Amino acid sequence: MKPFLFPAMGSHGAATAQGQADVLAHYGITEETMGCPVISQLDVVSLGSTSEGIEAFMDKQAYDSDGVMLVGRVKWHTDFAGKIESGLFKMMAIGLGKFAGAQRYHTYAYKLGLEHVIRNVGRQVLSSGKILGGLAILEDANHQTGQLTAVSTENMEQKEEQLLELVKSWMGHVPVPELDILILDEVGKNISGAGMDTKVANRSVQGAYNPWPNTPKFERLFVRDLSSSSYGNAVGFGMADVVHDRLLAKIDWTPTRINSLTASAPSAIRTPLHFPTDRECLERMQPTVGKLDLNDVTYGWIRNTLELSDVVLSANLLPQIKANPALDIIGEAVPMSFDANGDLISVLPAAASH
Repeated sequence: MKPFLFPAMGSHGAATAQGQADVLAHYGITEETMGCPVISQLDVVSLGSTSEGIEAFMDKQAYDSDGVMLVGRVKWHTDFAGKIESGLFKMMAIGLGKFAGAQRYHTYAYKLGLEHVIRNVGRQVLSSGKILGGLAILEDANHQTGQLTAVSTENMEQKEEQLLELVKSWMGHVPVPELDILILDEVGKNISGAGMDTKVANRSVQGAYNPWPNTPKFERLFVRDLSSSSYGNAVGFGMADVVHDRLLAKIDWTPTRINSLTASAPSAIRTPLHFPTDRECLERMQPTVGKLDLNDVTYGWIRNTLELSDVVLSANLLPQIKANPALDIIGEAVPMSFDANGDLISVLPAAASH
């Protein structure tokens, strides 16, 4: 065998070959570390069309090989709910199709639905005979690898349905039914395809508030920063109600626009209210949640929607916290403190070291 690796990312990495190679390199996936070439390019070949006339594509280097093994996470998608969401089938469709396929499939999905397009394009890709199988990676609520499952092409569609149902049962949430203000330290593509996991933050990329059932309700979202590992792609920051100016200063609008437009989600990059300090962001939001006494406003604070093992909650939620056997209180209540610049002094690192 002469294996090689290639990115199956649609429009990620600013939809450039070098940008997608850089995304892999960030995760330590290079020729030196993997012991085989990493080939990133955007040329595709046609695999024919589905019954609805959706033309399917595959990375040309992959098509010219003797066979393709898929490696990817199976998890819920941030834009829709179904029996198949993110996983091997989505990788076959929107991933293997590169930028050309991602643009086309999202356009069809606007009317047909993304699950329908993923299933039908995936079946078309499977019919090419080029797919050898897949390795499905399932993560637990703490973003740790929980299960690895080898999946054959013969039952890939049915097996992925079963795996998605399982991993959804492991999903982490902010552990209270509702909050007035949820503070997120960061958003980014390395955290979620939509910048923040919409099914944790309970927002829609199209702008709807609290659209997901059986998910905590949040009146306001405050996002403090953009992850450095997102490389300037701020897609999804438009779901926040208020952001710190530091986030805006880090945006690279080229990949942000490309990603948003490819996904047919322009509302996901609308600029929210923004202020120069954490203090002002919070003070502007407090009166908007319907509480006459601001001491009654409830707060939650997380690093991001991927890391939920440590959560800071306001002391007025203490009865709910004590009633939840899944929670451990790891510190006494402390004042919400700000530095000389008016920015929050984080208590999350102390929680992480526990």
